[in-house]
Amino acid sequence: MTQARVGGPGGASGPPSSTVNASAANPSASSAAGNALAAVEQREEEARRSLVMRAHDRLLRDLDPRLLEELDSEQARQRVERAAAIVLTELAPGIAEIRRHDLIRAITDEAIGFGPIQRLLDDQEVTEVMVNGPSSIYFERGGVLHSSNLRFNDQDHIRRIADRIVVALGRRLDEASPMVDARLPDGSRVNVVIPPLAPKSPTITVRKFAGGRHGVDELIQLGSMTEQFAGFMRACVVAKVNVVISGGTGTGKTTLLNAFSQFLPESERIVTIEDPIEIQLQQEHVVTLEARPAGSEGRGEVTQRDLVRNALRMRPDRIIVGEVRGSEAFDMLQAMNTGHEGGLTTVHANSARDALFRIENMVMMAGFELTSRVIREQMASALQLIIQVTRLLDGTRRVVAATEVSALSGDTITLQDLFLFENRGIGPDGRVQGTLKQTGIRPRFAERFAAFGVSPLWQPQGGGVALP
Repeated sequence: MTQARVGGPGGASGPPSSTVNASAANPSASSAAGNALAAVEQREEEARRSLVMRAHDRLLRDLDPRLLEELDSEQARQRVERAAAIVLTELAPGIAEIRRHDLIRAITDEAIGFGPIQRLLDDQEVTEVMVNGPSSIYFERGGVLHSSNLRFNDQDHIRRIADRIVVALGRRLDEASPMVDARLPDGSRVNVVIPPLAPKSPTITVRKFAGGRHGVDELIQLGSMTEQFAGFMRACVVAKVNVVISGGTGTGKTTLLNAFSQFLPESERIVTIEDPIEIQLQQEHVVTLEARPAGSEGRGEVTQRDLVRNALRMRPDRIIVGEVRGSEAFDMLQAMNTGHEGGLTTVHANSARDALFRIENMVMMAGFELTSRVIREQMASALQLIIQVTRLLDGTRRVVAATEVSALSGDTITLQDLFLFENRGIGPDGRVQGTLKQTGIRPRFAERFAAFGVSPLWQPQGGGVALP
């Protein structure tokens, strides 16, 4: 993945023109001037961070946390901003108005937000934020990884922000529980690891919640799929074909599942099972279940497998598992093989064949004495279609294959590609050139389309044409 260094608070846009001219005539003078400028910038940034921390400490003494707890997030932020403005006037009178506004925001972020990374979390174009250490902060924008000039003061500063995150979620972070994976109130996913598991520094990784849903029409416009494929998928969802969406981390598996869910009939009772919640369905008759980790005493855990088994008693027309990660794969296959058709789920894998291997391994985790052949027989019977999504070199996320799970031949599950992405290389604009094309193979489940009265044709306003 490409990386780029970008400016942040306290960063400089470049040396003055006189320095640039001098650099052409005297490289050593240019180097000395650059070092001097960098030293000045570093001192200014250190002074800025020191002022922010002094103001933050003063706020902790002046503000009553209980009063803030009674306010909603916006009211609490306004209260802290007003208090920060007063403190800043006392600590640094006469400061420029532009810099004053920046400092008030930084102080407020430190007091009730996530410190230096709060402005990255507030940026709508940033999709992921990664803190590797005090001076090592990265973020993802447009599928490309960037290094930020934002900084924490030290490891204790990171730990303080990490504690604020997990305490608000009712979780614990200490040597007994040095790793936390949870969901923030806005739906974003956060992962925190502290020493001794992360010996160099506490780390924080936030995958931001995508507030706006990407519909199928929008994904077609973005080039993630073709109209032909969209029509085919509409027919598959309506005809209750069991579908697995496969891909690596951050490839858009859940985005694709959300998009395909628009094809689910309003007349169905849908049960979703996740850990954590990411699926956003627009249908009304939806029951959302979320797994729960064990509490501080090691009790109270509810796994996805528990929820899948419970969902079978809830009279579902459709069961959607956000992502299969463990032994719940066994119960999911059992459900698909016993009349609960039309299942949708995702799995971390790099190809359709890898997806089958992963699901087989997860079924073995259920603890039953099943041979590989028995498991593969169940998989070949239950699973019908695997959609592979990939993040390409230019950062775009695309469907690159749609593969039918055909049959069990000997001990091997046979697969056949129905759609394949034809990659024509990198274009002059740096974008990957290519398109998703149909192979011409007719899937075995195609007769279901006629039985459910749906055609694999696409209409942008609603998708699909009913058969006569």
